[in-house]
Amino acid sequence: MIDTKLIAEVREKTGAGIVDVKSALEEAGGNAEVAMELLRKKGIAKAGKKSDRVAGEGIVYSYIHNNNKIGVLVELRCETDFVARNEAFVQLARDVAMHIAAMNPLYLDESQVPQEVIDKEREIYKAEMEGSNKPEEIMVKILDGKIAKFYTDACLLKQPFIKDEAVTIEELVKTSGGRMGENIHVKRFVRFHLGQE
Repeated sequence: MIDTKLIAEVREKTGAGIVDVKSALEEAGGNAEVAMELLRKKGIAKAGKKSDRVAGEGIVYSYIHNNNKIGVLVELRCETDFVARNEAFVQLARDVAMHIAAMNPLYLDESQVPQEVIDKEREIYKAEMEGSNKPEEIMVKILDGKIAKFYTDACLLKQPFIKDEAVTIEELVKTSGGRMGENIHVKRFVRFHLGQE
């Protein structure tokens, strides 16, 4: 029998329904951490099924950091105006905007990174490894790993969320979409920093 306090605790942390939380806790043998991971995976899976649906509604959320020197505009899309006005959706937009203010991503995802930027990064990494006498196949793996790390640092959707580094922004948005029952995605963003061009 799963303790009702544990169900309430996991439900509060994940926003999932009681039935989903209870079944995840049962599947996890009462382990809250494992249950939350299961719920996150289910939320992402649900969102994946909805990803081909048109997200023509949403909001443009503005965030000004408390020092008044950093500002962010983020366009968060969903399928219906009902969800766009939902408090959880607005909170998600706020969380993403605050993350952008703090982490200063350069691109939305890998597809927006210009090829010349990737080529330059590869050139730099190759120069760093010159003279290391590692086998070619190891060098290729290291290079691929460094490029993957570059994407994690430079692309919003690949960055670990500042409030929970176990989750990327992409996973956060997909899980939220699964909970809200809609296809939700970040369309675009812009970050302003006073004194920077």
